Amino acid sequence: MTAGRPILIWGAGAIGGVVGAYLIRAGHDIVFVDQDAEHVAAINNQGLEIEGPIDAFTVKAKALLPGQVQGEFDHIYLCVKAHHTEAATLALAPHLAADGYVLSLQNGLNELVIGNIIGRDRTIGAFVNFGADYLGPGLITFGGRGAFVLGELHGATTPRLKALAELIRGSFEPGAEITGNIWGYLWGKLGYGALLFATALTNASIVDVLGSARHRDLLGALGQEVTEVTVAKGIRPEGFNGFDPDAFRAGADRAARDASFDVMVAHNRKSAKSHSGVWRDLAIRKRKTEADAQFGPIVEAARELGMEVPITEALIALIHEIEDGSRPLDWSNLDALADRGKFQS
Repeated sequence: MTAGRPILIWGAGAIGGVVGAYLIRAGHDIVFVDQDAEHVAAINNQGLEIEGPIDAFTVKAKALLPGQVQGEFDHIYLCVKAHHTEAATLALAPHLAADGYVLSLQNGLNELVIGNIIGRDRTIGAFVNFGADYLGPGLITFGGRGAFVLGELHGATTPRLKALAELIRGSFEPGAEITGNIWGYLWGKLGYGALLFATALTNASIVDVLGSARHRDLLGALGQEVTEVTVAKGIRPEGFNGFDPDAFRAGADRAARDASFDVMVAHNRKSAKSHSGVWRDLAIRKRKTEADAQFGPIVEAARELGMEVPITEALIALIHEIEDGSRPLDWSNLDALADRGKFQS
């Protein structure tokens, strides 16, 4: 059981909902916060249901709207979309104990935003790659397991980090790891994330797009742009679940790149989550994606370094056109990505 105050999970969607449900099932005291009033009501009235091939269960839980939160909490897990990070951190900051921390369970470089608001010493980074989707009020699907890595922003292994890792291992992911290079995982995932955003330009599955021989050179060049910026920043990108950043470096062996793609395809084939969360935002939920929040820092860093990332910039622009309804989801968007990104195989 969690001693003292409950853990506050800010964002009860795919990531926060799954992790929180498992923590509750393991006997820990959890309070959810979410801005979706219907989701909050469903959790309070019927509980939070997890479905899928990994597990199927329902937990009784307490959920609040942001304006209903009172008091202080020692541990807050932030699980909102990247572009909501600043607003959410400002809202939760008054509720974080002086010696407490915020754990970022998100995609992107959100630890930079969180740390600027509450302090880097009160921020813990995390890299997560499991598959989950919000299906509706009170219902989350858990489609497939993936890497789960925790790290202090300064790289040290602290007592609180060890305790957090034990908590996650004992309740949700037995293979959760501690790293001294959390920034390598966060920047590294942007390389893989760019590939997922490219798959979301189509209605095809992650497996079908990553497995498309016709588009591998384009996707490889996209991953290379992000990886080269990462390395130029002095960051060593880390690999995971088939994504090998060394295979996406300039001059890398084609066989190594193809091998990385093949393992990524095999990993995603095991998951019941056939499409990315980005695709769900575009095709199902019809809402703004994390494109700017995740890849804006890549474009900005490239400009500061005097580098060009035309495919990444074209990807962001195409995502925006789909968001505003001027472009349908289609395989032809990958051809547009190549044209706009000035890519030649």
